Amino acid sequence: MEYKKEDLPKHIAIIMDGNRRWAKSRGKPASFGHKEGAKTLEKIVRYANKIGVEHITVYAFSTENWKRTSEEVSALMTLFQSYLDDYSKRADSENIKVKIIGNREGLSEKMKNSIEKCMERTKNNTGIIFNIALNYGGREELLQAIKKIAIEVQKGTKKPEEITEQDIEKNLYTVGQPKPDLLIRTSGEIRLSNFLTWQLSYTEFLFIDKNWPDFTEQDLDEAIQEYQKRTRKFGAN
Repeated sequence: MEYKKEDLPKHIAIIMDGNRRWAKSRGKPASFGHKEGAKTLEKIVRYANKIGVEHITVYAFSTENWKRTSEEVSALMTLFQSYLDDYSKRADSENIKVKIIGNREGLSEKMKNSIEKCMERTKNNTGIIFNIALNYGGREELLQAIKKIAIEVQKGTKKPEEITEQDIEKNLYTVGQPKPDLLIRTSGEIRLSNFLTWQLSYTEFLFIDKNWPDFTEQDLDEAIQEYQKRTRKFGAN
């Protein structure tokens, strides 16, 4: 696929939508779609690392996803924990650095341990930074950041008029990372669903009418090509 290597998006965000629809269309349970989606995710992250993308952030489980049936939530959590335990070995061998972002309250102790082990095992890798948004909500992330700043004000270490955008950003889960250049959402849905509310303010959006398990390396190439056709002005003329 032809695209300009020097103009690759440094950070790609992905809303991996359509796993359940993909499974239903095949007469399978939702868990089957999520498992296939996990395989697709691993393939795409490996390819993104290969072509030189520096950061990739995926929406794995939102704070709103707890509203799904207890059976599906339980199956998802089991899948996530198994995935982290197994994937950390391959990510380490492929020089991928895994970071789990989101609120860990409400997660099981086993899940928290799996998160810590995966992040610890891959922390010194120098390839792509792979952010997995787990129990994540953009509004919740901003709320937590504001509370931390409010504590500084309460202690008298910061005045309200001194608060800057940088103060908010240093309290986000993605601190130290560039904002996404490109957002991809699969399944044809056209909304952000509370994903990276602060970080996506000047991101290029691409909505693809294909369910996540069917997403391929060629689809990523074509998304990058589309991104490179656009002119990013960041509010300028």
